[in-house]
Amino acid sequence: MVAEPVTNAEAAVRARGVSRPWRLIAGAFLAGSLLVGLGVGPVGIDVGGIVGSGLAHIPFLHVHNPLSTLDDAVLWQIRAPRVVLAALVGGMLAVAGSSYQGVFRNPLADPYLLGVAAGSGLGATLAIAYGHVGRTGWLLPLAAFVGGLAAVAGTYVLGRSAGPARAARSLVLAGVTVTLFLTAIQTFVQQQHSDTLRDVYAWLLGGFSTATWGQVAVAAPYVAVSSTAIVLHRRLLDVLSVGDEEAASLGVDVPRLRLLLVVAATAGTAAAVAVSGLIAFVGIIVPHTIRLLVSTSYRAVVPLSLVVGAGFLVLADVLARTVVSPAELPIGVVTAFFGAPFFAIVLRTSRSMR
Repeated sequence: MVAEPVTNAEAAVRARGVSRPWRLIAGAFLAGSLLVGLGVGPVGIDVGGIVGSGLAHIPFLHVHNPLSTLDDAVLWQIRAPRVVLAALVGGMLAVAGSSYQGVFRNPLADPYLLGVAAGSGLGATLAIAYGHVGRTGWLLPLAAFVGGLAAVAGTYVLGRSAGPARAARSLVLAGVTVTLFLTAIQTFVQQQHSDTLRDVYAWLLGGFSTATWGQVAVAAPYVAVSSTAIVLHRRLLDVLSVGDEEAASLGVDVPRLRLLLVVAATAGTAAAVAVSGLIAFVGIIVPHTIRLLVSTSYRAVVPLSLVVGAGFLVLADVLARTVVSPAELPIGVVTAFFGAPFFAIVLRTSRSMR
């Protein structure tokens, strides 16, 4: 009996996931990044102090806390929420980037492709200019979140107007259109309220200097739900990579799947941007590094992007708060420093990574 040839789509469905060594490496990278983020700063705390303090805070263990009251407060009230928030944002931006790259079959797609950044930036600018709010208030993240979702909703409506046959390409073009339009409005508002430029640009360049456990609690549910939805559909991203027609021939509802993944990635990205500001290149650097080192299959790229992205942004934040200490760099500057040359490399090799 002669075996039937395996099609490209079937091969994509059978693509292998993450091997055990790479799971261990990714987990170790994240754990190491978290320990570095918790330990490095004006008040240095070693690994033993971090672990001992953590155990001391667990009820019923009755473990002696090796840290002083001041060091313990610095660790858990200032540094820990910053590290956890950076991990949540980094993981979300990276996994959203990998999702967009699969949905649109474009290796240069990033989490801001459909206008999230422009919408969130406009929302934050309006809140600062007309609401006179600071980065520690609740109105700024809310305005950024609503602005990001509204921008992508507008992009989707505009893109779908071109018809389902060209949905993916139309969405990208609609995203560019919406981004340019909202950026023009933002520029106008900034010119009319030049006294708020410093606050606006401080938010736009991103950072975690004002991170609190409250912000972690606000962002965590969105990140958890969005990233879970993307990870659960990672196998279907491999099918989409071979084309809509072949995916449909295997029983995939392509428009529904594309909408689900876009909504999940957008909601998570909007929540991340709302609490961190605009942080560029994470959604390109992390997924493509995994493609180069591990696998091009989304069964590996998506879950590893979530873990490695979290660790990457924690380390980027460490650099942001230590390179020019006691001052602090915007984290967007740090990621752009690494991302710009990496983007150039990806641009040159994108054809081979499709």
